[in-house]
Amino acid sequence: MTALRLSSVGSNYTFFVNLEDAQGACAVAVYKPIVGEAPLWDFPQGTLFKRECASYLLSEALGWRLIPSTVIRDGPYGVGSVQLYVDHLANQHYFTLRDDYPVDLRKVCLFDVLTNNADRKASHFLLDRNSHVWAIDHGLTFHDEPKLRTVIWDFAAAPIPKDLIGDVAGLSKRFDQKGDAIVKLITQLISVGELAALRDRIRLVLETAVYPFPDDSKRNIPWPLF
Repeated sequence: MTALRLSSVGSNYTFFVNLEDAQGACAVAVYKPIVGEAPLWDFPQGTLFKRECASYLLSEALGWRLIPSTVIRDGPYGVGSVQLYVDHLANQHYFTLRDDYPVDLRKVCLFDVLTNNADRKASHFLLDRNSHVWAIDHGLTFHDEPKLRTVIWDFAAAPIPKDLIGDVAGLSKRFDQKGDAIVKLITQLISVGELAALRDRIRLVLETAVYPFPDDSKRNIPWPLF
């Protein structure tokens, strides 16, 4: 892995890196080292890269393919998350996609409920050249206290589609099974309290089958929106 350049976006250090396998095939990835994480008052220091990877694993466990492939590796600046870069269309974001991709956005909305995403901005959506919607930037997830902060409130109080409820039910069963490989990896990346809170959110989604409605707090919407 070799560093290409530092991204100018975001409060944490993020690098574009070049990856090459043993056969010489190359790819570009986004590398977020632990040493580049800015201290936060409400998230434990040095855990954001783990949350990036845990979010990817949860998306895979659901079968939703929302997040580009993400792993933890030792890079030029130490250990961190490494996420495959998506070749995407410029100037696309949540507010340009909301009318044409409601099915995809309902998934992301529910995913953020499950992961307790504290920072879903409009720019955290990518549209690739095959019209696939991707979600990125999941460092502020899985807190054990309610933290949901998002631009996606279009579906508030609406019923969650039955197929998505079925996927969440399948996820719940995976957490009940011993030896599930993906679940085992997730449990190694978040704390015991955060895992318990995740399971509580899964149960709540299955019990209510309704998207949550924001309270009166302005903390339900991120700032800036992008």
